[in-house]
Amino acid sequence: MKNSEHFNGLFIFEMANNHMGDVVHGLNIIREMHNVCKRFPFKFAFKFQYRDIDTFIHPDFKNSTDFKYVKRFIETKLSAEQFIELKNEAERLGFITMCTPFDERSVDLIEKHGYDIIKIASCSFTDWPLLERIVKTSKPLIASTAGAELEDIDKVVSFFEHRDKDFCLMHCVGEYPTDKKNMQLNQIDLLRKRYPEVSVGYSTHESPDNYEAVKIAIGKGASVFERHVAVKTDKYAINAYSSTPENIDAWLKSAQEALAMCGISETRFEGTEKEMSDLRGLQRGVFSKMNIKKGERVDAFNTFFAIPNLEGQMVSNQMSKYSEFVADKDINADQPVFIADINITNLRDKVLVIVKKISCLLIESRVVLPDKLEMEISHHYGLDRFEEWGATIINCINREYCKKLIILLPGQKHPVHRHKKKEETFHVLYGDMAVSLDGEERRCKAGEMVIVERDKKHSFSSAGGTIFEEISTTHYNDDSFYDDLDVINNKNRKTALTFWSDWLLKPVS
Repeated sequence: MKNSEHFNGLFIFEMANNHMGDVVHGLNIIREMHNVCKRFPFKFAFKFQYRDIDTFIHPDFKNSTDFKYVKRFIETKLSAEQFIELKNEAERLGFITMCTPFDERSVDLIEKHGYDIIKIASCSFTDWPLLERIVKTSKPLIASTAGAELEDIDKVVSFFEHRDKDFCLMHCVGEYPTDKKNMQLNQIDLLRKRYPEVSVGYSTHESPDNYEAVKIAIGKGASVFERHVAVKTDKYAINAYSSTPENIDAWLKSAQEALAMCGISETRFEGTEKEMSDLRGLQRGVFSKMNIKKGERVDAFNTFFAIPNLEGQMVSNQMSKYSEFVADKDINADQPVFIADINITNLRDKVLVIVKKISCLLIESRVVLPDKLEMEISHHYGLDRFEEWGATIINCINREYCKKLIILLPGQKHPVHRHKKKEETFHVLYGDMAVSLDGEERRCKAGEMVIVERDKKHSFSSAGGTIFEEISTTHYNDDSFYDDLDVINNKNRKTALTFWSDWLLKPVS
């Protein structure tokens, strides 16, 4: 389905039969509305209605005055030439032109006259013979939904989408005028949520002096707006739901205010200069807790946070676990840490790559986990060497007994270490695994178990990737002793995360 620019910020003036069958009066309405529109930066359309009166009204009722619509349509009838005169004037003044057909012959005439958009009235929303004719045109479509059941809207949307039509749905209430309590503006939310790829607008029939509804409609995401318009003269009165030029001016001003208040929607607003300055003033600055030597990490261990912060100083908001901060110069204790004095490395992209690979292995293994578990990425020699040396550990439970899930990517190794307090059992759930115990290697496959006693040096690796359970006595953070001094001296060898089960259902971001 196409996404038409026609439906972005379009305001429609519906003349209907308010021309009163008088071309001069119709032209005056178009010109008066144009004088109002000149002051506003919107797209505007003028809309007419076509009925082939000879076939639209049954022959037996053409002279009847008992049916108000028959009487009105006959009394305000215009010829094709007169409609062209009105359309040409609207085009001359810069209006997009639209027309509502109520029968198939009128669709023929709309195509012949070259209107830009076809509007489908609420009473015709499920007029399938008419819709079949309308979708054969190349025109964009706007369809009002007053009175339509949700199942019918589903059918019409599907009908248009299967024919690759460019269309917009209008929330509309077919009560003229519409009482405030019956406006049902939440239906805009329903339509936008149910049909997220479809533009949604608001066709209004409330009192002409109601300027609040358009603000609510804009706030709910409507992008097309329609009002009936008329001009009162000594000869012609106006109905209770048509807006005068003065009403339209106030209506458009209200819409303009609402759009300004709503602001941008496609990207994140960057904030005003004052807003960012005010927020910065409330953020805690980063200060050194002790002397930090050039080349040392700047982290929560050797810093503290307090106000006020100084110009160019690092703030606590920047101390992300996905970033690495290294001092470019010596920083004395109790001194502010300035951005210019540290080197910052963003680790987020590297972490996301790891998480995606772990998620793929979990999906492949069909190992099922609960949501929201503690997870750590162990990178003993740094993130850059994680796929060679490291492991991902998901902490399931840690009481008097402990269960962890340990994941090795293909080709990954975990360095030699031992535990003094806990005893472990490895249960391989998926893949292949090699376990070294005091230098003696044992190769394991899914289903096999290995016991690792206290104080026994061990390491493990996988050629094709593996997932295994580590079942043990209580885990203590200070109970892992590594042989390699480089690992021991790496105080930042773990990145803590939260494991979310929906990582297995949707892209990680």
